[in-house]
Amino acid sequence: MSKSAELVFLPLGGAGEIGMNMYLYGVGPERDRHWIMVDCGVTFGDMETTPGVDLIMADPEFIAAQSDRLHGLFLTHAHEDHVGALGRLWPELECPIYARRFTGRIAEGKMAEAGLDTSAIQVCPAMPEMIQAGPFRVGFMPISHSIPEASALVIEAGGHRILHSGDFKVDRDPQVGEPFDPAAFEALGRQGVDALVCDSTNVFSPNPGRSEAEIVEPIAELVKGAKGLVIATTFASNIARLRTLARAAKGAGRSVALQGRAMQRMLTAARETGVLKDFPDILSEERMLDTPAEHLMVLASGSQGERRAAVAQIANGSSPRVRAEPGDMVLFSSKTIPGNEKSVARIVNRFSEQGAQVVDDSGGLYHVSGHANRPDLQQLHRLVQPKLLVPMHGEHRHLVEHAGLARESGIPSLVVTNGAIARLAGGPAEIVGSADTGRLYLDGSLLIGAFDGVVRDRLKLALRGLIVAGVVVDQEGDLAADPVVRIQGVANDLDEEIRDLAGAMEDAIDAAFDRANAKQLRSDEAIETLVSSTCSQLCRRLTGRKPVVTVLVSRVETD
Repeated sequence: MSKSAELVFLPLGGAGEIGMNMYLYGVGPERDRHWIMVDCGVTFGDMETTPGVDLIMADPEFIAAQSDRLHGLFLTHAHEDHVGALGRLWPELECPIYARRFTGRIAEGKMAEAGLDTSAIQVCPAMPEMIQAGPFRVGFMPISHSIPEASALVIEAGGHRILHSGDFKVDRDPQVGEPFDPAAFEALGRQGVDALVCDSTNVFSPNPGRSEAEIVEPIAELVKGAKGLVIATTFASNIARLRTLARAAKGAGRSVALQGRAMQRMLTAARETGVLKDFPDILSEERMLDTPAEHLMVLASGSQGERRAAVAQIANGSSPRVRAEPGDMVLFSSKTIPGNEKSVARIVNRFSEQGAQVVDDSGGLYHVSGHANRPDLQQLHRLVQPKLLVPMHGEHRHLVEHAGLARESGIPSLVVTNGAIARLAGGPAEIVGSADTGRLYLDGSLLIGAFDGVVRDRLKLALRGLIVAGVVVDQEGDLAADPVVRIQGVANDLDEEIRDLAGAMEDAIDAAFDRANAKQLRSDEAIETLVSSTCSQLCRRLTGRKPVVTVLVSRVETD
């Protein structure tokens, strides 16, 4: 391949939103372009926009259609928004999966849960070793984040070098995992970086980010002063924070217990892969039940208000093992992700009703972000000195702000959103094409597309309610039995003159058949239109609402 081949960047997810990360890098002419993928993540559904949906992920159809030219999937770290879709989408890709040891262990779990062969996962060392994947050479460059063994990716192809930051923060003492190493990034910059594709999550945070080490003492002091049971929750993947909490408990003479499978999975993986060596002993379920509350800390998953998580169960009184009592303390050592405020507030209020003291991060003492703030982004810019800055991992406003920040330092920038194909090197930096992108929803055990209409129909039902009308007609189209109407999600009891809405609709359908001409009643489609229109008009007149109407027509033979 030419040493000046065109190198392009195509985000399928994660550019214009936070979550659902899926990025493609391609090299070569459009008709014979070869690709690698970076990350394969999810975001979570909510009742307002995607009722009943468990997970949402980017649709990989564009690259799945040319999977013979996809040379590898590289995982930057093990957060759900970067690896959560692996088990669902890998069968469409069937390419090697490259990851460092801890991330690889979490990825193996995702594949195994989906019944897939884990041999596709190849565990890779950190740089200076590079992985050859088709025409690409890729290196895992350690970078600090809120999970062990996070890595930026150094991507070389076609005579060009790209740095994909992944999620990162500037932390020289992250407690668990590798520290941010300015000298390593400065050395990379001296070699020449054509483009820095960079995390934009905290671009609006004006102060330098804080180290994980800064909250060790405040958490220890807080736990030392607690009187009753201490329940602490944070992100299950934040191994360093779990260690800080557990060590604070030990320092206060408390034993540590775990509630929540996500935390147990993460801690097990951290131990087995050697990234965690000095975590205090964890009580068994039996010993936890026998330990006095004042000598116990329970680490529980569910800091974002997930309704089935351990913290929610404890708050709702449905946990069979842990109860909050007056005088107990609940610590949220986490930041509430935008969109989760109501769910978290509901849990906080439940604990308050039980008399527990709830401590959160409103004062900034008990949590630090895993993402680089504005000055930290500028520091990475200065160290790497890229020829081009491409913001990623952010809503559109984050991308635009980050692009402007780069330009303030004299670095050209290019905003690239999902579906845009951007040339990063091998020609002028610009948008050179587009690809169809979409979303896939995990609905129960099925993957459905955004255009399948399932979620749209569910939203209609939630917002408008449902009327089902059944009519039985003879071959001439006359009613052979009384109409039957069933109503859900619409007020049915009306005033004294009208016994109920369903009964009024049944009478209206009967009257509509009496008024209709014989030609109108010959086809089932015409009858459906007649009944639907009758129900809709009556419902709007009596209730002011226009529900979804489903009509069932049955024809019978008459003597």
